[in-house]
Amino acid sequence: MIDKNIQRIKTSEIELTEKVVAINRVAKVTKGGRTFSFSAVVVVGNGNGVVGHGLGKAREVTESITKGVNDAKKSLIKVPIINGTVPHEQEARYCGAQVFLKPAAPGTGVIAGGAMRAVLESAGITDVLAKSKGSSNAHNVVKATLKALTEMRDAQSVARLRGISLKQVFNG
Repeated sequence: MIDKNIQRIKTSEIELTEKVVAINRVAKVTKGGRTFSFSAVVVVGNGNGVVGHGLGKAREVTESITKGVNDAKKSLIKVPIINGTVPHEQEARYCGAQVFLKPAAPGTGVIAGGAMRAVLESAGITDVLAKSKGSSNAHNVVKATLKALTEMRDAQSVARLRGISLKQVFNG
């Protein structure tokens, strides 16, 4: 499902910021009482077009966040950003979550809610109009947003695929 043109990023080369999207507490009832464990959905990014997500599970909240960050560092992708916004409109689905991203004029800000906002801000997108339809499950909204971002293409990559240069496109 993931495109072969996606660039993988080495974590040693960049400095990443982390955002916790959701923490879920799970109770397991045993003979001795309740045992609690936590799962954390985490998004990491450098604010310059690199973003990834991860899921961590552990008995402690801090430990689950740490595991989520380590998992997110393994799934970093490069997304195209043009003048602080996305290159074009894009819609994507992941399970029950459906997201819609639309470019916005400079100064608009990130018009998105919850899980989508965390992904877009971590990627370094400053102006975008976004709508989440369907499921509001944080796991699936994050994955749908990342899917939409991976399907984005800028003019240079399209020109490269077609075997022409941008100078030929704009000069006629």
